[in-house]
Amino acid sequence: MKKWVSYASGITGRSLGLILLLIIWEIAPRAGWVNIAYISPPSKVFQALVALLNGGDLWVHTANSLKRALAGLGAAVLVGTVCGIFIGWFRRVEYALDFTFQTFRQMSAFALFPIFILLFGIGEVSKIVIVFWACLWPVLLNTINGVRNVDHVLIDSAKSMGASHTFIFTKVVLPAAAPAIFTGIRLGGSYAIMAIVAAEMIGAHSGLGYLVLYSQETFKIPEMYAAIVSLAVMGLGLNYFLAFLESRAAGWKRYDSADA
Repeated sequence: MKKWVSYASGITGRSLGLILLLIIWEIAPRAGWVNIAYISPPSKVFQALVALLNGGDLWVHTANSLKRALAGLGAAVLVGTVCGIFIGWFRRVEYALDFTFQTFRQMSAFALFPIFILLFGIGEVSKIVIVFWACLWPVLLNTINGVRNVDHVLIDSAKSMGASHTFIFTKVVLPAAAPAIFTGIRLGGSYAIMAIVAAEMIGAHSGLGYLVLYSQETFKIPEMYAAIVSLAVMGLGLNYFLAFLESRAAGWKRYDSADA
């Protein structure tokens, strides 16, 4: 019983800021502190959220956004980790390419979106590519740093015991670099949500980004906030899922769920 009480109090403590925000958000428009036409109280947003769920629209938009975000993130993780491990392992390659990567990293995915549309059209591919570009750099650069900064004492110790290069790479380097790699992947997950919202606002007929823009243009303000809340929930869920994968892949690292 004490365990459950402690667990409940912990959740309440961590949610206190959110609870206070919701209370202020509910009071402010109803008390006339802000214009209720532009800032809907949470009770109205909740009603709109329920209506969108019951109508099935929210499920469709969320599924489309999640599909695009995961496709772009998955491609970025595959390319970023494979290339990052290779580049981080060979210092001369990393030295030769670092300036190029740092330059590309500064190119906003949103600024490049017109180019992606010209190259890939206005369909699904261009939206996935913009997510891929946004996610690639945190994954790639964190992987490079993780592999490059592995403690050489660990590598030299394995070599002194006659370990092969394959053993050192798979049993020493990759596990030691895993926390940095997953940091990049989790950053990529955050960028994926931001990128897909922008991509869907520019050229899409479905997705939560489209729903936010459409609701704003048709002045359905509670629905607009409902879509924004749905995006926050989707991003939070993706982050916790990636944190769970990190705890499994890097089990030797002390994992604090508060960091999620």
